[in-house]
Amino acid sequence: MKMDLDTLGILPPTHEPSDCEPTQAEIEQVLLDRLGRVRRELVKRDMTAVVLFDPAHVRYATGSRNMQVYSSRNPARYAFVPAEGPVVLFEFSGCEHLARHLPTVDEIRPAKAISYYFNEKNTEAVTRAWADEIIDLVRQCGGGKRIGIESATPEAAFMLQRSGLEVLDAQAPLELARAIKVPNEIKMVRSSLRAVEDGVRHLERAIKPGVSENAVWSRLHQHIIETDADFVETRLMNSGPRTNPWFQECSDRIIQDGELVALDTDVVGRYGYYADFSRTFLCGDGQASQAQKDLYAMAYEQIRTNMENIQPGISFKEYAERAWRLPEAYKARRYFALAHGVGMNGEYPYIVHREDIDDKGYDGIIEPGMTLCVESFIGHEEGGEGVKLEEQLYVRDDGKVELLSDYPFDSRLLGYT
Repeated sequence: MKMDLDTLGILPPTHEPSDCEPTQAEIEQVLLDRLGRVRRELVKRDMTAVVLFDPAHVRYATGSRNMQVYSSRNPARYAFVPAEGPVVLFEFSGCEHLARHLPTVDEIRPAKAISYYFNEKNTEAVTRAWADEIIDLVRQCGGGKRIGIESATPEAAFMLQRSGLEVLDAQAPLELARAIKVPNEIKMVRSSLRAVEDGVRHLERAIKPGVSENAVWSRLHQHIIETDADFVETRLMNSGPRTNPWFQECSDRIIQDGELVALDTDVVGRYGYYADFSRTFLCGDGQASQAQKDLYAMAYEQIRTNMENIQPGISFKEYAERAWRLPEAYKARRYFALAHGVGMNGEYPYIVHREDIDDKGYDGIIEPGMTLCVESFIGHEEGGEGVKLEEQLYVRDDGKVELLSDYPFDSRLLGYT
């Protein structure tokens, strides 16, 4: 069953190929435009350059993809991105050929892997050589003193500091650059979602009594790899009593007839873009219990109300105040965010519940160009099953809000069949 979007003032998802698949020329322009957004954020902060290790940030700024999961824990490939001047990609040894076609990369050099794993007793000397190379690039960019860095070793940052550079956190300019989508970037997001939705259809068909959670979950993994996705970032699929509280990872538990099965996709999909929506299904051919319908109705109403409140110009605190009010017995196990940004993965902003915003949250403005996920988890504080739902939306430049994700809700759980 699909949600009635007209009453919410939300545009429906599109499946038109011209809206969901960028041309090669559009892809190349997206890469250049993303790099331009990073550079503008550096200029705003008077930063000479950033050294990026986070593989999602390297891909955003340069378009380069290589061993994304491996690179998330090994500082063995990185990019030097200046506010002005040549972009240098430091690629994993032997992989320099992978990025030669990219219009965003001016030079490719072999990376110096700055970790004990690679260097043992030579780690300090290799890190010194790494720092000297970065310092030389900074000098070539005019000799500014403010440089951003992320996800590297502490000693790498200390060495840059000891050389006289002011070392800053590179995450702020990258998060704010990524938060506003450039023209045609949204086509990549839609493409990723359409592929993952097909994968969830395979997964849903595999939900049967007597099948393990892991076996069902594997159906999504197989499909996304077939469609050129990167990986699933989490293992959030569970069943029956494991649906509450949330954040119980997929296991070898056998799914039983009549149980709820809940999932959060969390797929780094096609073109590196996150496809992030959640659904809860009913296992078997029977009817849902009244308790299951009541849980689902609350989650559905929370999603529906909070989707309607996504509007450009609304502050995060105002959004939190307008949000659907959780019944008291469900507050303790609420999902930590009402909504969050989404691009190549979960990103700025995070908008938390009214109960949390002064302590754990921050304020800001929902802006055109943002893509946001609206979240719901409903689970009673005393236990029982839970329901997870989530939708992904786009705040367009014309001020209208478009639903990006397009997967039906369970009609049996909604009480329509």
